[in-house]
Amino acid sequence: MAAPALGPARGRRARLGPVVSLPLLLLICGAAGSEEAGAGGGAASLTGSCGCGSAQRPGAQGSVAAVHRYSREANTLGPGSGERPLTPAKMVLIPAGVFTMGTDDPQIKQDGEAPARRVAVDAFYMDAYEVSNAEFEKFVNSTGYLTEVAAAPWWLPVKGANWRHPEGPDSTVQHRPDHPVLHVSWNDAVAYCTWAGKRLPTEAEWEYSCRGGLQNRLFPWGNKLQPKDQHYANLWQGEFPMTNTGEDGFQGTAPVDAFPPNGYGLYNIVGNVWEWTSDWWTIYHSVEETLNPKGPPSGKDRVKKGGSYMCHKSYCYRYRCAARSQNTPDSSASNLGFRCAANHLPTAD
Repeated sequence: MAAPALGPARGRRARLGPVVSLPLLLLICGAAGSEEAGAGGGAASLTGSCGCGSAQRPGAQGSVAAVHRYSREANTLGPGSGERPLTPAKMVLIPAGVFTMGTDDPQIKQDGEAPARRVAVDAFYMDAYEVSNAEFEKFVNSTGYLTEVAAAPWWLPVKGANWRHPEGPDSTVQHRPDHPVLHVSWNDAVAYCTWAGKRLPTEAEWEYSCRGGLQNRLFPWGNKLQPKDQHYANLWQGEFPMTNTGEDGFQGTAPVDAFPPNGYGLYNIVGNVWEWTSDWWTIYHSVEETLNPKGPPSGKDRVKKGGSYMCHKSYCYRYRCAARSQNTPDSSASNLGFRCAANHLPTAD
């Protein structure tokens, strides 16, 4: 995928249509763990509506037949080939190094951003792009894999939202093959990575690669959000959560190759969609220098990084390299995706 030229602050318009309003925001949050009133639950609150919080999903009432119907629709073969691609998706080499992980100036203290600590990371490979709808479809076509969202009855109150229909059954990704896949749980992401001969990155690997070789900077490109009034990430503009003006060119997700890459050649490493990592969640970190940390051995939630198109400084200032959040491994949302890592470049079958 070729990188697009850096456009002006008011670039390409979103393909998703009108300005995102509060009702759609609530629908998106509902996909992350709440029942609609018609299914026996109340409307979603704004807490966690940007996908920053850990989803606590009630078990909604739904028939087994309905579950199977939504599952079949989401996971039937698409028009693409069912064979694994001969050439793996583009990966870039992230060189070994030592960096400062976290920060001593946490913006969201309860997230465990502090303390700053020195971390050494061995060389590894990272996907240049978030996994796209087209790439995920190849996986489903090849394996017949059934995503957790499509199979779980508690998703039925949001009218069958799944990776093929991220905003509900009337939506489609047919015209968004190059956008990041959504509504994939941590377990779904692991299944895809395994199929592709890869794995999820650790939180340390993710943050190290996010920084792109820079030290002590807020964002992958520096400390200023919009250098020379240019947009470098797909974030929320306007008044959150009422109006997204889409000044960066998008009011929903953007193509996985949108915006300039960071110093290591990674696209959309912040903004666009949250990205799963392999680590279990903890807010307690040692200040001692560590080599290739992998997080605690167990836990309830998994770490996600990078923020999303629904992040705004007034509410979800989590599109910084040091920022972090969490979700249960079986949770998903319409602003949550992933990219893969690997110790070695995978070989084609």
